[in-house]
Amino acid sequence: MNLEKLTTKATQALQQSLVIAEQFHNTEITPAHLALALLTQPDGVVPTLVLEAKGSLEDAQAKLTALIEALPSVTHSSQPYLSGETRALLSNAESYAGKLHDEYVSTEHIFLALLEKPDIQKAFQVEQKDVEKALKKVRGAQRVTDKEPEGKYQSLEKFTIDFTALAQEGKIDPVIGRDSEIRRVLQILSRRTKNNPVLVGEPGVGKTAIVEGLAKKIIDNDVPDNLKHKRILGLDMGALIAGAKYRGEFEDRLKAVMKEIEAAEGNIILFIDELHTIVGAGAQEGSTDAGNLLKPALARGTLRTIGATTLKEYRKYIEKDAALERRFQPVMVDEPTIEDAISILRGIKEKYEAHHGVHI
Repeated sequence: MNLEKLTTKATQALQQSLVIAEQFHNTEITPAHLALALLTQPDGVVPTLVLEAKGSLEDAQAKLTALIEALPSVTHSSQPYLSGETRALLSNAESYAGKLHDEYVSTEHIFLALLEKPDIQKAFQVEQKDVEKALKKVRGAQRVTDKEPEGKYQSLEKFTIDFTALAQEGKIDPVIGRDSEIRRVLQILSRRTKNNPVLVGEPGVGKTAIVEGLAKKIIDNDVPDNLKHKRILGLDMGALIAGAKYRGEFEDRLKAVMKEIEAAEGNIILFIDELHTIVGAGAQEGSTDAGNLLKPALARGTLRTIGATTLKEYRKYIEKDAALERRFQPVMVDEPTIEDAISILRGIKEKYEAHHGVHI
C-alpha cells in the first residue's frame, strides 16, 4: 500500500512498532508489534474501541508482549523491517478504509485487519462485530477525510456538556422562580418557525439556570410530546478552542459537532452561551466562519438552539443581522425580585447544608 495514505496516528503507530521491535531485538516488525503500538498509543482510538467492546487493556498488553517475547531475537542486527505478513495486513487495512468510504487509512482500519489474525484476536479477546459496533459509536457520522480524523471523533462528548444527563444524575440545583421564562422557552421550541429562543439578560441573572430547569422538566416528562426524550447539550467553548493549533481547527471541530447533531435527527437541542461570540458580528477574527456554519443549519431547521446573551450584545450583533433575527426569538430574563431571591435561597438551602455539613 501507499504509506502516504496513512493518517498521522497510523504513521506514528508504525514508527512505534519499529521501536518495540528494536527493544525486543527482533529482526521483523510483525502484526504483534503493530498491535502493541496501537494499544499503547497516547490519545489513540484503539484503547477506546477495546474498552467499548468489553476487552481488557492490561490483559491484551500482557498477551501481546508474550507473543513478541516468543519471536526469534538477535543481539546485533540492522534496523527491523516490515514482515510480509505486516505488509499484507496494511493492504487489508486499506480495504477496510474503502469499505467505510474513508479517504485515508487510520488506526481503526489497521485494528480491524489485525483482528482477522487468530493470535491477535485471542490476545485482545474482543469480537470484530463488537469492535465495529463500538467504532460506529465512537465515530458517529464522521469519515476519515484527512490525516487528523481523531480530533473529530466523539465530538459531542468532547465539546458539549449534557444538561439532561446532569439533571438525570441529580447534579442540577432546583430552579425556583423562573416558571414563566421556562414556559416561554417551551412555547418557542414547540413552534414550527422562529423556534430558537435566545435568553436575554444581564450577566448573573440566571440564564443558564433556566436551561437547567428545562433539562429537569425533560427528565421529569413535564414537557410537550414533541420535546420528550430530547437532549440539551451546552456548547463548551473552552474545550472547542483549547488546543486548536492551526487556523480553521476551531471551525473543523464545530463542523464535527454540527454533523453529529444533524445525524441525531432533531433529538438534540444545542445551548450556546454568549451566543453573539459565535453567530454574531462579535465573533473573533478567525472564528467568523463559525457563524456562517450555523446560519444554514438554523435556516434548514436541522439545528434547534437555545442562545443566551446580554441585551446590549443582542441589539448590537443579532437584532441587526436580518438572517439571525429571523431565526431567534428573544426571551427577556430580569433580575429576581427580593421575594424571588428569598425563595431561591430557601430552595437551595438543603443542597448547601448537605455539601458543607452545616445547618442553616
